[in-house]
Amino acid sequence: MKNLNAIGLDIKKSKKLSERLNELLANYSIFYQNTRGYHWNIRGEKFFELHLKFEELYNDLFLKIDEVAERILTLGDAPRHKYTDYKKVSAISESSQVSDGIKAVEDIIKSFKIIISIERDLLSLSEEAEDEGTNALMSDYIRAQEKLVWMYSAYLNK
Repeated sequence: MKNLNAIGLDIKKSKKLSERLNELLANYSIFYQNTRGYHWNIRGEKFFELHLKFEELYNDLFLKIDEVAERILTLGDAPRHKYTDYKKVSAISESSQVSDGIKAVEDIIKSFKIIISIERDLLSLSEEAEDEGTNALMSDYIRAQEKLVWMYSAYLNK
C-alpha cells in the first residue's frame, strides 16, 4: 500500500497525471485571461453578441480552472498558480488582438484545439492509471468543447 496515494492510485502514475494536469491548468489560465480581454475590449458590429458569448466562455473556463486545480490536489500534488510558470509551459500564447471579433473567435478555436489535445492525452494517462475521476472529467470537457468548436466555427462560416 506504500505505492498508493490517498485515493488508492499508484503514486508515480498520479504524479505523471498531476504534471500533465498542471500543463492543462496553465493553458486554461492563459486561455481564460485571453477571453477576458476579448470580452472587455471587443468592438464592432457584433459587439453585443460576442460580448455575451465571451463572458459565458470565461465563466466556464474559470470553473474548469478550479476543477483542474482541485483534481491535482486530490491526486496528492500541488497546482501551480503563477503566470510566470504558466507562460513557460502553456502552448496557448497571450493574445494581443483582443478587439477584433473574428480574430478573437479564431484564437478561441485554436485554443480549444490545444486544450482538447491535452485532454485526450490525459484520457489515455488516466485510463492507464485506472483514474476514473480524471477520466470522467476529461471526457465531459471534451464533449462540451467539441460542440463549442463546432459553434464558433459555424460563426466564422467554416
